[in-house]
Amino acid sequence: MLLKELKDKIENQSAKIGIIGLGYVGLPILTAFAKKGFSVLGFDVDRQKINQIQAGRSYIKHIPDEDLKNHLIDVTSDMSRLGEVDAIAICVPTPLNIHREPDLSYVVDTTYAIARSLKIGQLIILESTTYPGTTKEVVLPILSRSGFIVGEDFSLAYSPEREDPGNENYSLVNVPKVVGGITTLCRDLAETLYNQIIATTVPVSSTQTAEATKILENIYRAVNIALVNELKILLQKMDIDIWEVIEAAKTKPFGFHAFYPGPGWGGHCIPIDPFYLTWKAREYDVSLRFIELAGEVNTLMPNYVVDKLVAALNDRSKPLKNSRILILGVAYKKNVDDQRESPSLKIIQLLQRQGADIEYHDPYALTCSNHRHYPEINLQSVSLTPENLQKFDAVIITTDHDNVDYDLVAEHSSLIVDTRNVLAAKGLKTKNTVVA
Repeated sequence: MLLKELKDKIENQSAKIGIIGLGYVGLPILTAFAKKGFSVLGFDVDRQKINQIQAGRSYIKHIPDEDLKNHLIDVTSDMSRLGEVDAIAICVPTPLNIHREPDLSYVVDTTYAIARSLKIGQLIILESTTYPGTTKEVVLPILSRSGFIVGEDFSLAYSPEREDPGNENYSLVNVPKVVGGITTLCRDLAETLYNQIIATTVPVSSTQTAEATKILENIYRAVNIALVNELKILLQKMDIDIWEVIEAAKTKPFGFHAFYPGPGWGGHCIPIDPFYLTWKAREYDVSLRFIELAGEVNTLMPNYVVDKLVAALNDRSKPLKNSRILILGVAYKKNVDDQRESPSLKIIQLLQRQGADIEYHDPYALTCSNHRHYPEINLQSVSLTPENLQKFDAVIITTDHDNVDYDLVAEHSSLIVDTRNVLAAKGLKTKNTVVA
């Protein structure tokens, strides 16, 4: 049986592994298999990524160039080569459309490309975050048009990515990997594959369960971020320091996990994935009000930051229009270069539309452009110097990168709107600091 032969090939590392989508999820998986001695073939439609990998240059901060140079890594934009590999992981984007509905076009197009080259014995794994049922209801029917039978001629599984860019304690190899298959054999093959590069795999009963696991993880974070952001607004009006409250609350050794407020939510998961489930829930006549409310709270946080800035400028008899504003950080979280869904982008858009002159500094993101929902933003990071800081009417700290000279910011800025409480945490808060 060819599927049994595939298991043997995986275990003796003679299987060839294909990864479709070489972004923050796909490239780490590709390099992990290459490090273990597997023959790998990466696919991406972005020729710039292909060229950089072929030149041994990494475009993801936590993947060093050496990982690309020291291993035999083949990459291509030619999807007709999918028939060369034994196992395929799909790591393509699953964004929302303008109506906040799932956009599965990347998954669907990729699946059709696989179907055209599908061969008996192949293992297909979807990693892209999506609503429960996608693998079985969307991917499987496309692959089955070949006439092949899942669980007999080919295997299909789902294993959600759990990447956390910038996390120095947890990486691909030491984060448990949830795996669900269309059949038990499908799951076991996928588990065997990931066992080659990951310390722990967590098998579950179905692809739907694996899909729901990922959605639950991100809903948990989205709801708690919204809760703490809403409390921040209230407690500021009550003249209570939300950060002091959180530090006190987290001394409780059980029943509490600390979440921190900020300018909104960002990244490739939390602002998007919960709405995949709210969309799917409509099919069952269920309204997921917690998720929708969390979305409303977090989506409006950039407006709250802008309102705090406007009020602070008004106190100084300065209108927002024509004011020079420096955004300190465009990455969605500290110590990474990832700008996807960053609340900083919405803040920049709001300020530009009200006539402010915007610049930014980010040591990790030297350019800010080509964003799906913010095509009008086209900026370059400026230097953080005393002379530059003194030119601005206000600085908004939107990302609390560690390698920023906050002493310099505190000393030379006429007005600071701190959305991360970083200055107070460092003992640098001045009378010119507004916490937002």
